[in-house]
Amino acid sequence: MFNLSLGSEGQVDAQQLFDVVIVGAGAAGFTAGIYTARDGWKTLILEKEASGGLAASTHKIENYPGFPQGIDGSELMERFQQQAERFGAQLAEFDAVTRIEKNAAGLFEIHTESGKMYRGRAVLLATGSQPKKLGIPGEAELYPRGVSYCATCDGPLYADQEVAVVGCGNSGLQEAEILLQYARKVTFVEYLDHSIAEKVLQERVQSNPKAVCKLSHQVVEIKGEQSVSALVIKDRQSGQVEEIPVAAVFIYVGYQPDTDFVRGLVDLDEHGYILTDEHMRTSVEGIFAAGDVRANNLAQVAVAVGDGAKAAVAMREYLQRRAPQG
Repeated sequence: MFNLSLGSEGQVDAQQLFDVVIVGAGAAGFTAGIYTARDGWKTLILEKEASGGLAASTHKIENYPGFPQGIDGSELMERFQQQAERFGAQLAEFDAVTRIEKNAAGLFEIHTESGKMYRGRAVLLATGSQPKKLGIPGEAELYPRGVSYCATCDGPLYADQEVAVVGCGNSGLQEAEILLQYARKVTFVEYLDHSIAEKVLQERVQSNPKAVCKLSHQVVEIKGEQSVSALVIKDRQSGQVEEIPVAAVFIYVGYQPDTDFVRGLVDLDEHGYILTDEHMRTSVEGIFAAGDVRANNLAQVAVAVGDGAKAAVAMREYLQRRAPQG
């Protein structure tokens, strides 16, 4: 999606001491990085995959202010990245953080999968969330050979074929717009007897002749040998089982926070989301959280941006209160 970037200074030196280490290069992380780097704080942004987060995999974002005609999610996130780097934030991709510890000097040690360890005075957790799995037969076995969680990424592969979308919330209907451009037919399967998506999204799908909606249906199995060949669903009212021939199944049944690496470090809610106060402060002094990874948060780019800005201001105040160390 983006070229691997390690900031304007080139390769990130793991021996450096950073004022701010941001874990997660999505809307919240990049926004915070723009603020902290512009303030003159030495800032590192770590990302376990390609930069941009879930927003970068969204075909078209229409509700982010400033873009009346909408904007491709990857383009928007690339602009965020360029702005953060212009102010001096350094970025290291494709290296997951595995644990965070506080040393005797009060500095945070951030360990990554590659064996590197970065030190920071303050840490922002902006890791976002990941798509939930259905946990049904065929899902894991046929991923990524027809089972997908990203229509923007994989939709064009199924031009003029029949596909299915599981989940009729905002994510499912929004991402399905790209599928309806390519596929011959898109069958929407929803467990509830109604869609909870925004009305404008529902109207677009319902008015498209390629779309077939099956509400109040449970997904039972995904079939296929080398690749997906069919989706098995069950009518929740009649109990009737139906097998729908499809070449791909795109799954949008919610998200789960990316917080396994901080369990036992900061307080989480019962779903694994990070608990913060209104200033984005976690239960550990010096560790902050922003964006979709926060408890009781609305999963929207605009909200993540606001969180990132709040976190950056709170980190500035935290750093200003502390004497230089290291």
